[in-house]
Amino acid sequence: MTNTEKSATAPAGHSVLVVPVPELETYVLERTRHYDDSFVSSDPAFVHAHITLLTPFLSSPEPADLERVEKIATAAAAFDFVLEDVRVFDGGTIYLRPEPAEPFAALTAELSAAFPQCPPYAGLFEPLPHLTVDHVAGGADLGSTRSSLARFLPARCRADRISLQWYANHGCRVIAEWPLGG
Repeated sequence: MTNTEKSATAPAGHSVLVVPVPELETYVLERTRHYDDSFVSSDPAFVHAHITLLTPFLSSPEPADLERVEKIATAAAAFDFVLEDVRVFDGGTIYLRPEPAEPFAALTAELSAAFPQCPPYAGLFEPLPHLTVDHVAGGADLGSTRSSLARFLPARCRADRISLQWYANHGCRVIAEWPLGG
């Protein structure tokens, strides 16, 4: 198959390994609808609110790849975390930083080591555990986001699984999930 044929048959979108954060699903789903309704998933298992562990991931993972993710998930214990600290990246993304952040960073490091062909954020950014909640380009700022999130915070959460999700216009869905700690 030539590169042109691969491009023509490659599925639109990308896969992501995440920790779902259902405690903030209502808020993130509303913001997703505000920015681009085509990324609202009809898959009932899909959680829009998440902390990314590894993106982009493999576009067509093989069974052995899925087994590697399962081993990493099984070896990691579920853990509690709190989302309360609203911050903004230099590029304008407004996010919540989890506390503690270390368990997320450790999972990212393990997944990156297991899949060196998938550097976090394609090597463009240093991976920093976060949950994206808005962006200044959409008219939000730190103050307005803090106000709109006030009823949700502090969010006391539990990381209990790794979810392999597919992101594509009109095609967001869960591909597989593995419980932390088996």
